[in-house]
Amino acid sequence: MKQPLRLSMLVVLLFGLLFLIAACGKKQTRAKTVTVYVSEDQVFSEPILKDFEKQTGIKVNAIYDTEEAKSTGTMNRLIAEKDNPQADVYWANEPIRAEVLKQKGISAPYISPNAKDIPAVFKDPDGYWTGFSARARVLIVNNKVKEKPKSISAYLDPRWKGKSVIANPLFGTTTSEIAALFTLWGDEQAKAFMMGLKKNKVAVSTSNGESADFVAAGQYDFSLVDSDDGVNRMRQGKPVSIVYPDQGPNGIGCFIVPNAVVLIKGAPHPQLAKKVIDFLLSPQTESKLAFADCAQIPLHPGVKMPEELKSIDQIKVMQVNYAKVAKKMIEIQPFLKSWMGL
Repeated sequence: MKQPLRLSMLVVLLFGLLFLIAACGKKQTRAKTVTVYVSEDQVFSEPILKDFEKQTGIKVNAIYDTEEAKSTGTMNRLIAEKDNPQADVYWANEPIRAEVLKQKGISAPYISPNAKDIPAVFKDPDGYWTGFSARARVLIVNNKVKEKPKSISAYLDPRWKGKSVIANPLFGTTTSEIAALFTLWGDEQAKAFMMGLKKNKVAVSTSNGESADFVAAGQYDFSLVDSDDGVNRMRQGKPVSIVYPDQGPNGIGCFIVPNAVVLIKGAPHPQLAKKVIDFLLSPQTESKLAFADCAQIPLHPGVKMPEELKSIDQIKVMQVNYAKVAKKMIEIQPFLKSWMGL
Protein backbone atom coordinates (compact mmCIF):
# COMPACT_ATOMS: atom_id res chain seq x y z
CA MET A 1 0.00 0.00 0.00
CA LYS A 2 2.98 2.31 0.58
CA GLN A 3 3.97 2.49 -3.09
CA PRO A 4 0.56 3.73 -4.42
CA LEU A 5 0.51 6.29 -1.61
CA ARG A 6 3.93 7.58 -2.58
CA LEU A 7 2.84 7.69 -6.23
CA SER A 8 -0.28 9.70 -5.43
CA MET A 9 1.78 12.14 -3.35
CA LEU A 10 4.19 12.49 -6.23
CA VAL A 11 1.30 13.27 -8.60
CA VAL A 12 -0.04 15.90 -6.18
CA LEU A 13 3.40 17.51 -5.87
CA LEU A 14 3.81 17.49 -9.65
CA PHE A 15 0.45 19.18 -10.19
CA GLY A 16 1.32 21.69 -7.48
CA LEU A 17 4.62 22.48 -9.20
CA LEU A 18 2.93 22.90 -12.57
CA PHE A 19 0.37 25.22 -11.00
CA LEU A 20 3.12 27.36 -9.46
CA ILE A 21 4.98 27.55 -12.80
CA ALA A 22 1.77 28.58 -14.58
CA ALA A 23 0.99 31.18 -11.91
CA CYS A 24 4.52 32.62 -12.14
CA GLY A 25 4.20 32.71 -15.92
CA LYS A 26 0.95 34.66 -15.68
CA LYS A 27 2.50 37.05 -13.18
CA GLN A 28 5.49 37.58 -15.47
CA THR A 29 3.20 38.20 -18.46
CA ARG A 30 1.24 40.79 -16.49
CA ALA A 31 4.45 42.48 -15.38
CA LYS A 32 5.52 42.76 -19.03
CA THR A 33 2.40 44.71 -20.02
CA VAL A 34 2.24 48.51 -19.81
CA THR A 35 -0.95 50.57 -20.24
CA VAL A 36 -0.77 53.77 -22.27
CA TYR A 37 -3.66 56.21 -22.70
CA VAL A 38 -3.31 58.09 -26.00
CA SER A 39 -4.90 61.27 -27.37
CA GLU A 40 -2.63 61.48 -30.43
CA ASP A 41 -4.43 60.12 -33.51
CA GLN A 42 -4.34 56.32 -33.46
CA VAL A 43 -3.25 56.13 -37.09
CA PHE A 44 0.02 57.89 -36.12
CA SER A 45 0.55 56.69 -32.55
CA GLU A 46 -0.22 52.98 -32.97
CA PRO A 47 2.75 52.23 -35.31
CA ILE A 48 5.10 53.90 -32.80
CA LEU A 49 3.80 51.78 -29.92
CA LYS A 50 4.01 48.65 -32.10
CA ASP A 51 7.67 49.47 -32.74
CA PHE A 52 8.19 49.75 -28.99
CA GLU A 53 6.70 46.27 -28.53
CA LYS A 54 8.97 44.79 -31.21
CA GLN A 55 12.13 46.38 -29.80
CA THR A 56 11.49 45.66 -26.11
CA GLY A 57 9.22 42.61 -25.96
CA ILE A 58 6.95 44.60 -23.64
CA LYS A 59 3.26 44.45 -24.58
CA VAL A 60 1.40 47.76 -24.78
CA ASN A 61 -2.22 47.93 -23.73
CA ALA A 62 -3.13 51.12 -25.63
CA ILE A 63 -6.37 52.99 -24.94
CA TYR A 64 -7.05 55.55 -27.69
CA ASP A 65 -9.36 58.56 -27.72
CA THR A 66 -12.40 58.09 -29.93
CA GLU A 67 -13.21 60.63 -32.63
CA GLU A 68 -16.28 61.68 -30.62
CA ALA A 69 -14.24 62.42 -27.48
CA LYS A 70 -11.22 63.79 -29.28
CA SER A 71 -8.36 64.62 -26.90
CA THR A 72 -10.57 64.68 -23.78
CA GLY A 73 -11.86 61.12 -23.33
CA THR A 74 -8.64 59.59 -22.02
CA MET A 75 -7.84 62.67 -19.93
CA ASN A 76 -11.26 62.56 -18.26
CA ARG A 77 -10.74 58.84 -17.64
CA LEU A 78 -7.42 59.59 -15.92
CA ILE A 79 -9.16 62.16 -13.72
CA ALA A 80 -11.90 59.65 -12.82
CA GLU A 81 -9.27 57.01 -11.99
CA LYS A 82 -7.13 59.32 -9.83
CA ASP A 83 -7.60 57.24 -6.65
CA ASN A 84 -7.18 53.93 -8.47
CA PRO A 85 -4.82 54.49 -11.43
CA GLN A 86 -5.13 52.03 -14.31
CA ALA A 87 -2.78 53.74 -16.78
CA ASP A 88 1.00 53.92 -16.62
CA VAL A 89 1.61 56.59 -19.27
CA TYR A 90 -0.42 59.33 -20.96
CA TRP A 91 0.56 60.38 -24.49
CA ALA A 92 -1.13 63.76 -24.99
CA ASN A 93 -1.31 65.45 -28.38
CA GLU A 94 -0.55 68.82 -26.75
CA PRO A 95 0.87 70.01 -23.40
CA ILE A 96 -2.18 71.87 -22.09
CA ARG A 97 -3.96 68.74 -20.86
CA ALA A 98 -0.68 67.45 -19.45
CA GLU A 99 -0.57 70.64 -17.38
CA VAL A 100 -4.15 70.07 -16.21
CA LEU A 101 -3.15 66.60 -14.98
CA LYS A 102 -0.21 68.09 -13.09
CA GLN A 103 -2.45 70.69 -11.46
CA LYS A 104 -4.90 67.96 -10.41
CA GLY A 105 -2.15 65.80 -8.88
CA ILE A 106 -2.55 62.95 -11.39
CA SER A 107 0.95 62.93 -12.90
CA ALA A 108 4.32 62.10 -11.36
CA PRO A 109 7.72 63.63 -12.14
CA TYR A 110 10.16 61.79 -14.37
CA ILE A 111 13.10 63.35 -16.20
CA SER A 112 14.08 61.02 -19.03
CA PRO A 113 17.72 60.91 -20.16
CA ASN A 114 16.33 61.38 -23.69
CA ALA A 115 14.86 64.76 -22.70
CA LYS A 116 18.29 66.36 -22.29
CA ASP A 117 18.48 68.01 -25.74
CA ILE A 118 14.82 69.09 -25.92
CA PRO A 119 14.53 72.90 -25.40
CA ALA A 120 13.43 73.92 -21.91
CA VAL A 121 10.35 75.78 -23.16
CA PHE A 122 8.87 72.41 -24.20
CA LYS A 123 9.35 70.71 -20.82
CA ASP A 124 7.77 71.07 -17.42
CA PRO A 125 10.58 72.39 -15.19
CA ASP A 126 9.75 69.80 -12.52
CA GLY A 127 9.56 66.87 -14.95
CA TYR A 128 5.78 66.32 -14.83
CA TRP A 129 5.61 66.25 -18.64
CA THR A 130 8.01 66.43 -21.56
CA GLY A 131 7.25 67.63 -25.08
CA PHE A 132 8.28 65.98 -28.33
CA SER A 133 7.30 65.99 -32.04
CA ALA A 134 5.48 69.30 -32.42
CA ARG A 135 3.01 71.01 -34.69
CA ALA A 136 3.55 74.68 -35.49
CA ARG A 137 0.64 77.08 -35.83
CA VAL A 138 1.15 78.45 -39.34
CA LEU A 139 -0.68 80.50 -41.93
CA ILE A 140 -1.86 78.48 -44.93
CA VAL A 141 -2.10 80.86 -47.89
CA ASN A 142 -3.59 80.35 -51.35
CA ASN A 143 -0.96 80.78 -54.04
CA LYS A 144 -3.11 83.34 -55.87
CA VAL A 145 -2.15 85.78 -53.09
CA LYS A 146 0.96 87.55 -54.35
CA GLU A 147 1.94 89.44 -51.20
CA LYS A 148 1.52 86.87 -48.46
CA PRO A 149 0.59 87.75 -44.87
CA LYS A 150 3.49 87.43 -42.44
CA SER A 151 1.76 87.83 -39.10
CA ILE A 152 -1.44 86.81 -37.34
CA SER A 153 -2.14 90.57 -37.23
CA ALA A 154 -3.02 90.20 -40.95
CA TYR A 155 -6.42 89.06 -39.69
CA LEU A 156 -7.06 92.69 -38.73
CA ASP A 157 -5.77 94.23 -41.99
CA PRO A 158 -8.62 95.85 -44.00
CA ARG A 159 -6.94 94.46 -47.14
CA TRP A 160 -8.20 91.00 -46.12
CA LYS A 161 -11.61 92.00 -44.88
CA GLY A 162 -13.93 89.04 -45.45
CA LYS A 163 -11.10 87.06 -47.07
CA SER A 164 -9.75 85.04 -44.13
CA VAL A 165 -11.01 82.18 -41.99
CA ILE A 166 -10.17 80.74 -38.56
CA ALA A 167 -11.23 77.53 -36.81
CA ASN A 168 -13.80 77.71 -34.00
CA PRO A 169 -11.88 79.21 -31.03
CA LEU A 170 -13.75 77.00 -28.56
CA PHE A 171 -11.91 73.87 -29.67
CA GLY A 172 -8.47 72.36 -30.23
CA THR A 173 -5.23 74.15 -30.93
CA THR A 174 -7.05 77.38 -31.85
CA THR A 175 -8.23 77.64 -28.23
CA SER A 176 -4.69 76.95 -27.03
CA GLU A 177 -3.19 79.66 -29.22
CA ILE A 178 -5.77 82.25 -28.22
CA ALA A 179 -5.13 81.43 -24.56
CA ALA A 180 -1.40 81.83 -25.28
CA LEU A 181 -2.06 85.29 -26.76
CA PHE A 182 -3.98 86.25 -23.60
CA THR A 183 -0.94 85.29 -21.47
CA LEU A 184 1.45 87.09 -23.83
CA TRP A 185 -0.49 90.30 -24.53
CA GLY A 186 -2.74 90.56 -21.50
CA ASP A 187 -6.54 90.38 -21.48
CA GLU A 188 -7.23 93.84 -22.90
CA GLN A 189 -5.09 93.50 -26.04
CA ALA A 190 -6.15 89.89 -26.65
CA LYS A 191 -9.86 90.75 -26.38
CA ALA A 192 -9.32 93.70 -28.74
CA PHE A 193 -7.71 91.27 -31.22
CA MET A 194 -10.70 88.92 -31.01
CA MET A 195 -13.17 91.78 -31.51
CA GLY A 196 -11.03 92.97 -34.44
CA LEU A 197 -11.62 89.59 -36.11
CA LYS A 198 -15.34 90.22 -36.01
CA LYS A 199 -14.93 93.77 -37.32
CA ASN A 200 -12.85 92.48 -40.25
CA LYS A 201 -15.48 89.81 -41.03
CA VAL A 202 -13.24 86.81 -40.42
CA ALA A 203 -15.14 83.59 -41.20
CA VAL A 204 -15.27 80.78 -38.62
CA SER A 205 -14.89 77.15 -39.70
CA THR A 206 -15.54 73.95 -37.75
CA SER A 207 -11.88 72.85 -37.67
CA ASN A 208 -8.33 73.55 -38.84
CA GLY A 209 -8.80 70.92 -41.56
CA GLU A 210 -11.89 72.65 -42.91
CA SER A 211 -10.08 76.00 -42.86
CA ALA A 212 -7.22 74.48 -44.87
CA ASP A 213 -9.68 73.06 -47.41
CA PHE A 214 -11.41 76.44 -47.78
CA VAL A 215 -8.06 78.12 -48.51
CA ALA A 216 -7.00 75.33 -50.89
CA ALA A 217 -10.28 75.78 -52.79
CA GLY A 218 -9.71 79.55 -53.07
CA GLN A 219 -12.76 80.47 -50.96
CA TYR A 220 -10.51 82.39 -48.57
CA ASP A 221 -7.00 83.80 -48.93
CA PHE A 222 -5.48 82.46 -45.72
CA SER A 223 -6.08 80.81 -42.37
CA LEU A 224 -4.25 79.98 -39.16
CA VAL A 225 -3.93 76.17 -38.95
CA ASP A 226 -1.63 73.43 -37.67
CA SER A 227 1.47 72.79 -39.78
CA ASP A 228 0.33 69.26 -40.65
CA ASP A 229 -2.85 70.68 -42.24
CA GLY A 230 -0.73 72.89 -44.49
CA VAL A 231 1.87 70.23 -45.35
CA ASN A 232 -0.80 67.65 -46.20
CA ARG A 233 -2.52 70.04 -48.66
CA MET A 234 0.85 70.80 -50.25
CA ARG A 235 1.55 67.07 -50.62
CA GLN A 236 -1.88 66.69 -52.25
CA GLY A 237 -0.79 69.22 -54.89
CA LYS A 238 -3.16 71.96 -53.70
CA PRO A 239 -2.23 75.54 -54.67
CA VAL A 240 -1.16 76.61 -51.17
CA SER A 241 1.94 77.61 -49.22
CA ILE A 242 2.64 77.83 -45.52
CA VAL A 243 4.04 80.84 -43.68
CA TYR A 244 5.54 80.67 -40.20
CA PRO A 245 4.08 83.86 -38.71
CA ASP A 246 5.66 86.69 -36.73
CA GLN A 247 9.27 85.79 -37.46
CA GLY A 248 10.65 89.33 -37.70
CA PRO A 249 12.86 91.03 -35.06
CA ASN A 250 9.80 92.40 -33.24
CA GLY A 251 7.54 89.43 -33.97
CA ILE A 252 6.01 87.39 -31.15
CA GLY A 253 7.05 84.15 -32.84
CA CYS A 254 5.18 81.06 -33.93
CA PHE A 255 3.06 79.14 -31.39
CA ILE A 256 4.33 75.57 -31.08
CA VAL A 257 2.15 72.65 -29.97
CA PRO A 258 4.28 69.65 -28.98
CA ASN A 259 3.01 66.23 -28.01
CA ALA A 260 3.55 65.62 -24.29
CA VAL A 261 4.25 62.40 -22.41
CA VAL A 262 3.28 61.95 -18.78
CA LEU A 263 4.09 59.39 -16.08
CA ILE A 264 0.93 58.65 -14.08
CA LYS A 265 1.14 58.97 -10.30
CA GLY A 266 0.72 55.53 -8.72
CA ALA A 267 1.21 53.81 -12.10
CA PRO A 268 0.89 50.00 -11.76
CA HIS A 269 4.15 49.50 -13.71
CA PRO A 270 6.34 52.60 -13.19
CA GLN A 271 9.57 51.07 -14.49
CA LEU A 272 7.94 49.88 -17.71
CA ALA A 273 6.27 53.28 -17.99
CA LYS A 274 9.67 54.97 -17.95
CA LYS A 275 10.82 52.71 -20.79
CA VAL A 276 7.84 53.87 -22.88
CA ILE A 277 8.60 57.51 -22.08
CA ASP A 278 12.27 57.10 -23.01
CA PHE A 279 11.21 55.50 -26.31
CA LEU A 280 8.75 58.27 -27.20
CA LEU A 281 11.34 60.94 -26.43
CA SER A 282 13.99 59.38 -28.66
CA PRO A 283 15.22 61.08 -31.88
CA GLN A 284 14.19 57.91 -33.78
CA THR A 285 10.55 58.31 -32.74
CA GLU A 286 10.63 61.99 -33.69
CA SER A 287 11.99 61.18 -37.16
CA LYS A 288 9.24 58.60 -37.74
CA LEU A 289 6.56 61.13 -36.78
CA ALA A 290 8.18 63.76 -39.02
CA PHE A 291 7.92 61.53 -42.11
CA ALA A 292 4.42 60.26 -41.26
CA ASP A 293 1.36 62.09 -42.60
CA CYS A 294 1.14 64.00 -39.32
CA ALA A 295 4.36 65.78 -40.40
CA GLN A 296 5.47 66.70 -36.89
CA ILE A 297 8.54 68.81 -36.17
CA PRO A 298 11.30 67.11 -34.13
CA LEU A 299 12.41 68.94 -30.98
CA HIS A 300 15.81 67.20 -30.84
CA PRO A 301 18.49 68.96 -32.92
CA GLY A 302 19.74 67.29 -36.09
CA VAL A 303 16.88 64.81 -36.57
CA LYS A 304 16.20 63.85 -40.18
CA MET A 305 12.94 65.37 -41.42
CA PRO A 306 11.03 66.08 -44.67
CA GLU A 307 11.85 69.15 -46.75
CA GLU A 308 8.38 70.70 -46.33
CA LEU A 309 9.10 71.39 -42.65
CA LYS A 310 11.39 73.87 -40.96
CA SER A 311 13.51 72.53 -38.12
CA ILE A 312 12.73 73.91 -34.70
CA ASP A 313 16.00 75.89 -34.61
CA GLN A 314 14.96 77.70 -37.81
CA ILE A 315 11.70 78.93 -36.26
CA LYS A 316 11.30 81.92 -33.99
CA VAL A 317 9.21 80.27 -31.28
CA MET A 318 6.52 82.08 -29.26
CA GLN A 319 7.85 82.15 -25.70
CA VAL A 320 4.96 81.05 -23.51
CA ASN A 321 4.49 79.28 -20.20
CA TYR A 322 2.22 76.30 -20.94
CA ALA A 323 1.09 76.14 -17.30
CA LYS A 324 -0.22 79.71 -17.57
CA VAL A 325 -1.79 78.90 -20.94
CA ALA A 326 -3.64 75.94 -19.39
CA LYS A 327 -5.08 78.12 -16.62
CA LYS A 328 -5.96 80.94 -19.02
CA MET A 329 -7.71 78.53 -21.41
CA ILE A 330 -10.21 77.67 -18.67
CA GLU A 331 -10.53 81.30 -17.59
CA ILE A 332 -11.45 82.66 -21.05
CA GLN A 333 -14.11 80.07 -21.88
CA PRO A 334 -17.02 82.43 -20.98
CA PHE A 335 -15.53 85.17 -23.19
CA LEU A 336 -15.03 82.79 -26.13
CA LYS A 337 -18.58 81.44 -25.82
CA SER A 338 -19.89 85.01 -25.83
CA TRP A 339 -17.67 85.80 -28.85
CA MET A 340 -19.23 82.84 -30.66
CA GLY A 341 -22.72 84.07 -29.73
CA LEU A 342 -23.46 81.19 -27.35
